[in-house]
Amino acid sequence: MAKVDLILLHAPSNYDFRERAIMYGPISDVIPSTPIFEMYPIGLVSIGAYLEKHGIHARIINIANRMLKDSKFDVEKFIGKLSAKAFGIDLHWLPHAHGSLELAKVVKRLHPITPVIMGGLSSSYFHKELIGYPQVDFVVRGDSTEIPMLKLMERIRDGKPVDDVPNLSWKDKDGVAHHNPLSFVPASLDEMPLDYAYPVKSVLRYRDLAGLTPFGNWMDYPITCVVTCRGCNYDCATCGGSRHAYKNSFGREKTAFRSPKLLAKDIVSIQRYLNGPVFVIGDIRQKGEEYADEFLKAMNEARVRGPIILELFSPAGSDFFAKVNKYIPNYNIQWSPDSTDEEVRHAFGKGYSNREIETTIQSALENGCRRLDLFFMIGLPRQTYASVMGDAAYLRSLLKEFNRYKNVLPFISPLAPFVDPGSKVFENPDKYGYRMFYRSLEEHRQALKSPSWKYMLNYETQCMSRNDIVMSTYESARAFNQLKMDYELIPRQMAEGVEARACSAINLMKTIDRIVAEHGMDSEEIMSLKKDADKLSSSSICQKKELHWPAASFMRNAPRIIWAFATGSEYRYGA
Repeated sequence: MAKVDLILLHAPSNYDFRERAIMYGPISDVIPSTPIFEMYPIGLVSIGAYLEKHGIHARIINIANRMLKDSKFDVEKFIGKLSAKAFGIDLHWLPHAHGSLELAKVVKRLHPITPVIMGGLSSSYFHKELIGYPQVDFVVRGDSTEIPMLKLMERIRDGKPVDDVPNLSWKDKDGVAHHNPLSFVPASLDEMPLDYAYPVKSVLRYRDLAGLTPFGNWMDYPITCVVTCRGCNYDCATCGGSRHAYKNSFGREKTAFRSPKLLAKDIVSIQRYLNGPVFVIGDIRQKGEEYADEFLKAMNEARVRGPIILELFSPAGSDFFAKVNKYIPNYNIQWSPDSTDEEVRHAFGKGYSNREIETTIQSALENGCRRLDLFFMIGLPRQTYASVMGDAAYLRSLLKEFNRYKNVLPFISPLAPFVDPGSKVFENPDKYGYRMFYRSLEEHRQALKSPSWKYMLNYETQCMSRNDIVMSTYESARAFNQLKMDYELIPRQMAEGVEARACSAINLMKTIDRIVAEHGMDSEEIMSLKKDADKLSSSSICQKKELHWPAASFMRNAPRIIWAFATGSEYRYGA
C-alpha cells in the first residue's frame, strides 16, 4: 500500500445505525445522501489536494459509505490495519456529532499514539467542548483550514511544537487545552484547489474506489459541485452558514470568493472526467453583476456544454437569465423561497414578495431554463400549521400558470434534525420564538440516539410543537406529491409510492410515540420496528429520484476518466 501521512475519515451520523432502530424520517429526502449523511463535505477534497500539492500524502476514506454499502464491513478491523502520521475526522454538520466522536474513539483505541484531528464548522463552534473529549487531540477551526492543516501536519511530521499553528485548539502532554488565535481567515479562495485529479489519483494510488465514493448511489448518479465562496452575504435566521454565523463563530467579516475564471476552470476540470451535472454552490450574483458576467463569459469561452445547476438566493430578472442562457446552453436553477407566506419568509430573513418569485420563474423559463426546483421548509419563525398547508395551495395555482413548461418542481422538507449552531436562532432563540432542547455538543450527540427524528429535533417554536412539525411535514408533503402528480410532473406510480410511504411513516411515528410514552426511549420493543424504520426513512415525502438531473453512470464515464487521466489534468501538483 502506498505511503500516507494523513487519513481523512468520514463517519455516519450515528455510528450504530446498523444495530439501532431509528426512524430518521425525511431528514435527507431532498439531499443526495441517505439519512446516515454519508456524503462527506467538499472541503475534504480541497484539504487533500492542497496537502498533496505541498508534499503531504492525504487519503480520504468514506467510512460511512463503506458501512452503508456492506453490512459485514468491519470498521475496527479495517481501521486497525491503517497506518498514518495522523487521522482527521470531519464534524462539519452537527448531525455527525455521534458518529464522528464514536469513530474518533475507535481510532484512538486502535492507534493510541497517533493524533486525531477534528475539523469543520460544528467542530469550530464547539471547539472548547470538543477538545475535552479524550479521543480528540487537535481541533482545526475556521471555514478554510487548508493552510493550518498543512502547518499542523508539518509539525506532527517533524515533531515540533504546535503553539504557533493558526486556528488550532490542542492539548499539551498534561492534557491541558490551549486555543491558538483564529488568525487565518483568507480573503480569497484562489489558492484553495478543488482538483478533481486528486480523487482520481487517490483511487489509483490506494486502490480504493469504495472509500472515496461521495455518497451511496453516486456510482449511478455522479453529480459533482464547485464552490463560489466561503461565507455568505445573507442572514437566514436558522442557518449556520449565514453572515451572522461566519462573523461571530468563524472569524469571517467578509465573504471570500473564488475568482470567476478559476471557478469555470474547476468545472472544466470536473467535466474532463465526468459528463454529468455540476452544482455551483452559492449564488453567482453575491459579489455583484461584474462577477456573474465574468463567470458566464468564462464558461462560454471554455465551451462548457454539460448540465450546470445554478443557485439563486434572491429574485432575478430577464436580463440575468438571458445572459445565462446565452453563455450556458444547458442550465438549471435551484431556489429556496422557504415559504409562500410572506410574513414567514420575511421573519426568516428573506425580504422578497411572492410576486417577485413569480416573475423570476417566468423570466427563467422564458430564457431557456431546463428545470427550476423550488424548496420550501417547515420549522421557520412565525410559521403555523396552517401556513405550512397553505404552501401547497399557493403552488397549485403557480403550477397551473407555468405547467405548459412541465419543468417547475416544488419540494418541501423539515428543518431537521437541528437548528444550526452559530445561527441567529441558536444564539437567541427567544427573540425568534424558538425553544431549544439541546445546547451542548454532548446533548446533540445523545439526541442522535433517539428512536425517531421527532425526538432528535433540537427545537420547537411558539407556533409549532415538535409533533406539529412532524405531522405537518408528512401532510404537506402528501399535498405536494398530489399536485405534482396532477400536473404530470411525476408519474402516477411514483406518486402513489410516496403517498403509501408517507401514510406508513405517520403510523410508524405514532407507534414509536406510544412505545416511548409507555416504556421510554430505550425500550427493546422499538428494535422490532427496525425493518420498517429503515424502509420509511427514505423517499417518504418525495421520491429521491425526483431530484435527479440526467446523468450518465460512473461506469459509462469510465472511458472519459481513463482518457482524461492519460492525457493529463487541468491542475498539476506544485504548479
